This record gives sequence, C-alpha cells and structure tokens, in this order.
Amino acid sequence: MVAHIRIPALIHQTWKDADVPPEWQKWADSWRIQHPGWGYRLWTDADNRAFLQEHYPWFLPVYDGYPEAIMRADAIRYFLLDHFGGLYVDLDFECLKPVTEILDGHDLVLGCEPDAHTRLLLARQRGFDRIVGNAFIASRPGHPFWAHVHRQMVATHKLPSTLDVTGPFFLTRAVESAPEPESITVLEAEVLYPEVSPYATELFGPQEADYDRAYAVHHWSGSWTYNTSGTPRISAGKRFPFWASQEMQPVADGLMSLDAQRRRWAAGAPAPTVSCLMVTKDRSATARRAIRCFLTQTYPNLELVVVEDGTDDALAQHIRDLGDPRIHHHRLPPEGRTLGELRNEAVDRATGPYVCQWDDDDLYDPERVETQMAAILALGAEACFLARERLWWPARRKLAVSCARVWEGSMVCAKDRLPRYPAQRRGEDTPVAEGVVRNCRVVSMDAPELYTYVCHGNNTFNESHFAEHFAVATEIWAEPGAYAERLLAMATRLPIEPGDIAHAESGPAAARTSGRPQAVVEPAAAPASERPLVLVLTPLKDASAFLPGYLDSLRTLDYPREAISLGLLEGDSKDTTPELLQQVLPRLEAEYRRVTLVRRDYGLQLAGPRWEAGIQRRRRSVLAKVRNQLLSRALLDEEWVLWLDADVTDYPADLVQRLLGARKDIVVPHCATAPGGPTYDLNTFVLQPRAGTLNWSQWLRDGILQPPKGFGRTYLDELRGHGLVRVDSVGGTALLVRADLHRDGLIFPPFPYQQLIETEGLAAMARDMGTACWALPDLEVVHPHHVPEPAHAGATPLP
Repeated sequence: MVAHIRIPALIHQTWKDADVPPEWQKWADSWRIQHPGWGYRLWTDADNRAFLQEHYPWFLPVYDGYPEAIMRADAIRYFLLDHFGGLYVDLDFECLKPVTEILDGHDLVLGCEPDAHTRLLLARQRGFDRIVGNAFIASRPGHPFWAHVHRQMVATHKLPSTLDVTGPFFLTRAVESAPEPESITVLEAEVLYPEVSPYATELFGPQEADYDRAYAVHHWSGSWTYNTSGTPRISAGKRFPFWASQEMQPVADGLMSLDAQRRRWAAGAPAPTVSCLMVTKDRSATARRAIRCFLTQTYPNLELVVVEDGTDDALAQHIRDLGDPRIHHHRLPPEGRTLGELRNEAVDRATGPYVCQWDDDDLYDPERVETQMAAILALGAEACFLARERLWWPARRKLAVSCARVWEGSMVCAKDRLPRYPAQRRGEDTPVAEGVVRNCRVVSMDAPELYTYVCHGNNTFNESHFAEHFAVATEIWAEPGAYAERLLAMATRLPIEPGDIAHAESGPAAARTSGRPQAVVEPAAAPASERPLVLVLTPLKDASAFLPGYLDSLRTLDYPREAISLGLLEGDSKDTTPELLQQVLPRLEAEYRRVTLVRRDYGLQLAGPRWEAGIQRRRRSVLAKVRNQLLSRALLDEEWVLWLDADVTDYPADLVQRLLGARKDIVVPHCATAPGGPTYDLNTFVLQPRAGTLNWSQWLRDGILQPPKGFGRTYLDELRGHGLVRVDSVGGTALLVRADLHRDGLIFPPFPYQQLIETEGLAAMARDMGTACWALPDLEVVHPHHVPEPAHAGATPLP
C-alpha cells in the first residue's frame, strides 16, 4: 500500500533530547509497530536548530526569539514536513492501526480536534467553528501550503498566545487562508482525535469517545495545556516569586510552584469557599464585565456577593438573566452610605470562610482566585495580596506593570481575620489592608497579570493618582505598536470583547484626557510624483455587465501602464464573464506590465438578496478567501496593491497618485453613490465617541457584528473637508495597501476576527500589527446603487 501514497513513509517526532519520558515511549513505539518498514527520526532541540541553520537560516531570528519552547516545537514540524515530507505526530499520540489508508492518494492530511474544543473560551472568542490540530500532520515534501505557513509564522511571531503564534489556532487560520485548499484533506475528529482534552472534560463533563473510526488517539498529555476556561494555564510549571510575613516580620521568601497544591485539590483536598465581594452603583457596563471575569474563574468554590445602592435596574436584570446560583444580588435603598459601609454590608452577607475584594471596574485573570488560594493554603497564610498589578489607562492607550507595594484591591483574606472597613467614601480599603498585614500571616505573590487596575475616568481617585502609579511603574507600553501587542495579550486572557475596549478607549476619560476629536485628521497631501509598481486586484463574479466599463476606467488612469500589473479572479459566474475575459486577455497582456487571470469556483450561489444579514458571514468569508487567493497568486515584486471593484464606475485619472500621496500604508478613497452623494461603502467608518456605551452584542449574528447603518459609526460623507482621516475600518471597493504588509501576513480574515470579517477584519488585524488605516473623504470614487441600500452597515454589497 505504501507505493500508492504520495506522502513519504517517514515518521518524525521531537523532544528536547534523546531521553523520551517513559510514559510516552510506548505511544512513540506504537507508530513503528504499526508501520514496519517506515523510516523514523526523533529530532532533538539541537537537531532542530541545526536543521534550520542548514536549510532555512532566514527563519532563525524568529525561531530563536520565541519566548516559549513549545513555540519552537510547533514551528519545526512545519519545516521538517516541507523539506522531507512524511508524517509528524506528537509523542502523546498513540497509533491504533496503520494510517496508510487515510493517507492514500492525498498530498496533505490533517485532523480536526473534537467539537467540544470549539466551545472553550478562547475558541469562542475567535469564532472558530472548527480547530485543526497540529499534533498529527502528513504531507508530501514541498507542498505549497508550507511556504504559506512560513510566511504566516513571520506575521504572528509577536502574538502573545502559543495557540495563535504556532499552535492549533494558527494552523486553523493558515488552512482557512491556504492558496490551494483543495489539496488539503482535513479529517473529522473521530478519525484522529476521538478523545477530548481533560480540561474540556472538566468543563463540559465526560464526552463519549467513538473509537470505531479511529486510526489514532491523542492523549492530551503534552507539556502545556488548557485550563478549564479554555485559556493556557499561566502557572502550569511556572514559579512565582513570593514573600511571607507574620505580624509584619519576614518569615519566608522564594519561588513557589502551584502545581503541588493543584495536585492536592485533584486528589480531594478541600477547597474552601471564597466570597468575592462587589460594591457597585449605576455602573452596569463595567460591573457586567467584572461578572464575566468571575464566571471564568478556575477556582471551583466561589460565590459573588453584589451590593448595589443605585437606581438603575439594568444590572439586577442582567444577573437575573444569568440565572447563576453563585451570584447573589442585594439591592439597598440609595441612602448615601459610604463605600466603607457598603463593603461591610458585603462582608456580612458573605457565606464563605474567605473573602476576596472584587471591584466592579477592574479586570481579573481566570486564575486569580485559584492562584491566591493555592498560595494561602500551601504556605499556611491567612491572607494573600499581589505585590504588583497591571495598570491600564485606555483613554491614553497605555499599559504598565506597577511598582511593588501592598495592593489593597487584590486582597484575599480569611473572613474572621478581616478588620471592619472605616466609614470613608474613598481610601477605605487602605487601613484594612494595613491591619491585615500588621496582624496576620500574609503572603505576597508577584503575579501582576492576575489583576488589571483600570483608569476609566470615574474612579474613586482622580487621574493624578493614577498618573503617579504610571510614573513609578516597573514596565510601561505606550508606543502604539507595543500598546496594541500588550493589549492583545491581555484580551487573549480576559473575557473582554472589542466593545469593551472601544468603550474604555472612547469613554469619558478619553474625551477628557486625550484631546482627540472624533477622528484623527491630517491635511491631505499632494499627489505623489514617484511611480512605484502597483498591482491592481479585482474579484469578478457575474461581471459581464460591468467588465467593459471597468476596463475603460482603468485606461483613463494617467498612471504609467508599464508600472501597473493586473490580477483578476473569476469564479461562480453564471453569465458570460469567463468568455469575455478570454476575449480581452490578449489586449490586456499587451497593455499592462503583467496580467494574472485566476479561475476558481467557491460554490457561492445566493438564493436571496446579497445584503441580507443571515448570509453575510458565508458571503464575506468566501469573498475574503477570494481576495486572499488572488493576492497569493498575483503578487510578485510590486510595492503596492490596489484593490478595485469591477462595479466602481467613475474615479479621477490621478486616483493612484492621490492615494500614494497620503503616505500611509493603508488608505481608501471615499466610495460614494454619486459625486458628492452619500457613502456607498459602509465598511469604511470611524467609531463615534459614544460607541463604547452602546450595546453592540444585540447586533452580533453568526459571530460577526452587523449593526444598522449609523449605529455607533460615522461614515465618510460626514467627514468631507477633513483632509486625511484615520478610520477604524476599511471597505474594499477601492483600497490601497503597501504590499509588504500582505507579505508580512496581513490577510482578509475569512473567519470572525474580533467579531469582524473580510475588509473590516483586515483593518482590525492591521491595527494589531501596529498599522493604522486612513481615508481621504474628498477623493471620491463612484459606485451607483445596483441594489436597495443594505439595512446593516456590515452587509454592504460587494462583488
């Protein structure tokens, strides 16, 4: 049977050295037993680097710079399979029977992880409807997918999560954007991944495994894992600095691993109930966010005591809708009680032997309570504080790690050792924390990622207080690229949504402290005089009515044709578009520097109008794939890519020069329905200052935001006369992108990226890569309405 397989009979596995752990050796042996005659190679860390040095030295700066060993272990498999081909399997993968049958006739074979994994927190945040595992991969050598993967790894190497940098989430996205997806075989979970991970089992209960169709089974015992909320365990194997005191006298310090306490809990050791105490008043938005942080906590025995003395009923209704018996809401009459008095009310209503301060406007890592309780129980302490916290000032787009001190809000304490709070309106927790430290056995943990202290403009203390904390911070990220990178790392761990970030960055503090107008505006520059190489890319479907006008308009450009390349992708047409393209191709090849014509069907045929909300995810996912396919096939040495829709009917002759003159890496003109008319392409917009206060979740459908026109968004017809405007999203009717951004991994996401997709998703991805998007409201291209105006801004009809 081996002779019929295009994939070489060669098995690859990796480990840090030649001493494979005994518990994995039997699974490694199973592959050789089931495949006699196949070659086998165990690659060590030293082997892997030497291999890259010889064959892919250009990747070594990325490889050596990975902060986690697992990232290097993930990455190397994508190079080994490109060079040698064969079968890569993780050491905790067991072979049940020969896999030759499922490899026969295929060039590249992967498998889906169990469906239950898509229900874990991080997968849900990313909108995945499947996760392609990277623990089993079989490939012929030199498959074009691997060159695509290598480019994507360069683009993702600074992301904070292993899952997104090199792991299964990365591979899932790479498959979604692959240049030749028809050559990739992705098997159902039952074939290779019949068992769910232990952490999905913890969360969802035992899942019945079907071994009848299984050729192998992944045992999910790797050196890094998910926790029960779906996020990687930040403390698995990690050792935290700590120091302990007894009545202010130092008694211990050092490094502490929490794994031993976790093993004791797993063996049945008691986990005392912790009462998280929230005092709030008419701050439903931030309180709901803090409740989400509570709901994702990994510590098993928790309650949330909410004491509210406001007049707004929104939070009470939200808690009723949640129906979680662990959350107890207590409504007090608005009698002007001090914050200290309200905290005492919360303590009195707590039922657990331990209490944890849970302020309504801060953010908490899923492992916060688990980590602090593990420290208390492991060290015999009565209270735990965090020595440092993360500081977030969204209005000024700054993140930091604080100095070391006793951070009052981070307190977890035995209830019977807690002093009463003084009747103060602010600063009430400072004397309580001082009393705990003075009279109790206390442990301080240096784990700032567990608590995020947020300055939002309505804090108890004013902004000068927060500025003092930033002035003495031990680390700070204030540059746009560094801030975006760290913000993404924070959002990956915490249950916060794009709307939360928009709310924070454009809320009352933003309006007061940043001094920014609704949109960042610069003067529009003169048209560029230089003439770099430009690649014009256009997707085509049923475009026979538009194609002659499209080509005539291209010919009106006064940009030299020897500097213009043209790329067209036609697919799923039911009219004469394919025949017309063949007729005009010889002339186009004579006119332009280079012409690429791609023919590719995606099977997208819509029964109803293309602007209907129910079909947008499918339609725009296909359009994103079309754009990515065309880009991968047509881009060679050009410096710029101009995306231009076929049904744009009019634009100025100097369109290219004026876009280049903006001197921005991503820029769009104003696509209007008529000269001086309303905006057509509603995917280009600026978020309004009040956007963060709006309920965006009501417009979330199929994992993407589809709000009504004008909901929290300002379009370019309202920004005429503003020169060059920074925008939060872009459309694709006419869009100029520096080609190196695409080469560095900027794509049109065919999946929800921060609840956005296609061109809107590209803008969000560019922002996370440190690149802003801009628009020229007075540079107009015309796209007449061919269909009724769409009801949803995210459903703008595109070809």
